[in-house]
Order: sequence, then structure tokens, then C-alpha cells
Amino acid sequence: MQFIGYILPTFFFLASSLIAVESHAQTKVPKVSIAVDHAPPYSQITSDGEISGAVVDIVRAMQEHLTFKIELVGCPFSRCIRMLEQGEVDAMGGLILTPERQQKMVFVKPAYMALSSSFVFYARHKSQLNIANYDDLYGKKIAVMRGAAYFKRFNEDEKLLKVPVLTEQTAMELLLKERVDLVIAVEETADHAMSVLNQPSNKLVKMDYRYKDTIFGYLAFNKKFATNVIAQKLRIQMQQMAKSGQLTQLVAPYKLPPITSQMLDF
Repeated sequence: MQFIGYILPTFFFLASSLIAVESHAQTKVPKVSIAVDHAPPYSQITSDGEISGAVVDIVRAMQEHLTFKIELVGCPFSRCIRMLEQGEVDAMGGLILTPERQQKMVFVKPAYMALSSSFVFYARHKSQLNIANYDDLYGKKIAVMRGAAYFKRFNEDEKLLKVPVLTEQTAMELLLKERVDLVIAVEETADHAMSVLNQPSNKLVKMDYRYKDTIFGYLAFNKKFATNVIAQKLRIQMQQMAKSGQLTQLVAPYKLPPITSQMLDF
């Protein structure tokens, strides 16, 4: 009986140690899966499957302050959007904020992309089409990226003949095969993409009508992930990086403009 005083403390010490080890083993580093579409120069997927881009650089920079793993998922734009909405991936970058999208995902402010560019319409040279104003779009088959957002009037206009496609390359191929009359695209990114995709730009012509706008691109989370602790930390980190100027430095190699005070109004 005189040994009980020694046995019990030893037992509790061992039990506490086992609990601590088990607790440590159950502590997992959170993983953040990010959908990335091929949209050069801002995001690219090589033939070998290597994924890079502005949003990848930004999230990797966040790892300097937060502990988490990154899983990059390459996918066509429309599939990336669908995976985000259905919770198959946690995040996606370069998205235009729209009321419809706000119902399905959570946008991380501030935006990290701000393009002063135009939505333009491409036609075949031989078509001799003349799109001088918005009304000239009616009756024309227009290839659009499935799930993409353009400008408000165009997005909401149900009278337009829109033909959804998976990629910009598919859109251009349909145009050259005369299966659509027009392709809508962001001028700044489309011109670059056509050179990368070796599209025969000499066979295409931009219409006179265009819609000029400042296009903001955001990182967005699926709704379930947005309630996660790591997601909340990522949102705070994005704001801190924007205020410190680090976000501007990260997007500079992509020839994106600095994060302005207007963008910091969150």
C-alpha cells in the first residue's frame, strides 16, 4: 500500500503523455485546393501539367505567414467555376464579381487584378460583319466562355444568341469554321492568348463596337470553405499584403497595375 503514492503519479504521467502524443498526431496541416484555368499571361498550365500564375504566387506568399498546404487543380474555366460552386475545390482566382456569383461563392477583398481594358468582339475577315453599336449584336451567334462574366448589359441580355464553349481556343475554332459569327473577349488578354495559342489573327478582325471598363479580378472561396478558420486567416492576410504593398509587388511581373486606395476600400 505504501507504493500507491508512487504508482498513481507515474500512471497519470504516462497517460497524459499518451494523450499529448495522440493529440499531436491528430493535428493536421490544413490543405487549400485552388482551381487554376489556362488564361495567359495571368495563369498558365503547361503541356506537362505545371501550373503557375498570379494567384499561385499570391497564395504561396501567404505561406510565409500561415501554415497550410497548397493543392493546385488545373481545369478549363467552366469546370473550375463548377468545381468551386460545388465545393470540389476551395478557391479560384481572377474572377469578376457579379451579384449572381455572390450567391454561390465568397469574394476575397481587395481585388488583385485591375485591368483597364475593353470587351471586344472578333469576327472573320471574310464575314464582312459590321458591329458598330450594341444593337448590331442581335441576331448574331456569339461564342462565350461557359460560366464567364462580361459586362452587365451583355450578361443579363437573354435576347442575344450566346453559344457557350469551354475554352477561348474552342471559341476561335468555331469562329473560323463559321459555326459562330462573333467571339467576345477581354481585349488585353485575348490578344496575348491568340499569340500563345497560335491562332491565325490575320483571319480575324475586331469590330468597331467595344465596351470599355475597369475589370477587377478577385480570389474567391466556395461558401463552405469560407467559414473555415484558415479561410478567414487567408482573407486577413490578403488585406495585410495589399496594405503593405506586397500584393502590388507580386502582380507587377504580370504587368498588372498597383493596388490602389480605391481597391483597398473594403
